[in-house]
Amino acid sequence: MGSQYSDPDPRRSPGLAPGVGVPPGETPQGEGSTGAETGPRDKQTRGWATGPVVILAIIVVLCAAFFIAYAVIVAL
Repeated sequence: MGSQYSDPDPRRSPGLAPGVGVPPGETPQGEGSTGAETGPRDKQTRGWATGPVVILAIIVVLCAAFFIAYAVIVAL
């Protein structure tokens, strides 16, 4: 996708000395603030991936089993 604005022509830009560029004390021209590739590059998904959910479920089951076993042992 091309930009609708092109770079300024250095021959018609004020404050430029021929062959030298921007003289001391002069502010050079700024660049455009937005480019052609702004925004997300690919489709972003919402939610959790399967791997972290499975690991979290295993940790929760192990913790629950530990506390149930501890309660059974203490009750004896």
